[in-house]
Amino acid sequence: MTIRIAMWSGPRNISTAMMRSWENRSDCATVDEPFYGCYLLETGLEHPCREEILAAQSCSREEVITQLSQDDPGTNVFYQKHMTHHMPRGMDMNWCKDLLHCFLIRDPAQVIASYLNKMPVVSEDAIGIVRQEELFNEITDIIGYQPAVIDSNDVLRSPAGVLEPLCEKLGVPWNANTMLQWPPGRRDSDGVWASHWYQSVELSTGFAEYKQRDINLSADHASLAQKMLPYYQRLASLRVRP
Repeated sequence: MTIRIAMWSGPRNISTAMMRSWENRSDCATVDEPFYGCYLLETGLEHPCREEILAAQSCSREEVITQLSQDDPGTNVFYQKHMTHHMPRGMDMNWCKDLLHCFLIRDPAQVIASYLNKMPVVSEDAIGIVRQEELFNEITDIIGYQPAVIDSNDVLRSPAGVLEPLCEKLGVPWNANTMLQWPPGRRDSDGVWASHWYQSVELSTGFAEYKQRDINLSADHASLAQKMLPYYQRLASLRVRP
């Protein structure tokens, strides 16, 4: 029976590096942001590579849900990289009751600063932090227990210290030789938006070393970060600690 893992992140986290880590396992297949096309079609938003995304992915949530919850990926582990803001409020999440879930979080100020390096405007909805906590609560109610939570800064400080206990929680064998290092380059499984977003991870061969950086936000962006902080802190209090 395939172990299906849904990793719920917001943008400008280490979500793609995390996908690399899992994809490098010989027993694992991955899918990259499978609801992105649905999200763009439904919202009408203009994102980089919009037309390519709409052409490359199914824009039917029913079809995507079947792929994620029923189709055979041909491997023992099926890792799904999800963006929380791709899931509209009011969507029935019962389709994921048999999946295993993990929430990948990051300090809001870091998310906002990184997002602005790639996009001209940032908003509460675009960074998905409120939606992340909402989904955590919804999924907890559906599966009957709290999903695992990991913080990207913890992962960068101690990749093995976080991923080994996470694998134990998810019931998959831990393998430091495969999950902590990978060959550089693009993957066939990468979304077609990789050309805009994935330059750094394409050069990577493992998780980057954690570095404390000064963050300088405008007053409006600092206010947004402060508004998002309680949602982040709620999940951070439940995280797997190295």
